[in-house]
Amino acid sequence: MRKSTAMLFAAAALVGFSGIASAAPAPKMPFNTMAELPIVEKHVYDEDANADKVVDEALARAKKNNKLLLIDLGGNWCPDCIILHNIMEVPEMKKFIDAHYEVALVDVGRFDKNPQIGARYGYNTRLKGVPTVLVVDPKTNKVINGERVFALSTARSQTPQDLADYLAHWTDPNPQ
Repeated sequence: MRKSTAMLFAAAALVGFSGIASAAPAPKMPFNTMAELPIVEKHVYDEDANADKVVDEALARAKKNNKLLLIDLGGNWCPDCIILHNIMEVPEMKKFIDAHYEVALVDVGRFDKNPQIGARYGYNTRLKGVPTVLVVDPKTNKVINGERVFALSTARSQTPQDLADYLAHWTDPNPQ
């Protein structure tokens, strides 16, 4: 685990954070570094998709299937977006994602497309980075990863296990 991630979890424990213990365990990633990640798909986001429809349909599936909604806002030009998507396609991670999330991929271009999706969830200003990942509770249609929506915008500098742990964390019914 990266030192910064370990420090974050340790600091959270000092203030009574117990969310990690009850979250679904993250899958064990089959490699330790991003250099080992097979990049299978480089064109992740459908640039012509109707983003509102994509999110609405994923939200309806999440409600029906009792899963969380994961909205991945990114661009095909972004290495961190490509890395996150390919991590999510690793068989161990894909099985986990499919069990806990309905995913909506939204192309934001070069921060000039689909701003209404972020605005729908309270992010009315320009995104700070991509991928921006909104984890939404479909019962309330509220973002549950709050100020941590930009945490994966540095995916290439994190380990595969860091990304798996981040996505597993939000499966806790009461994440902190």
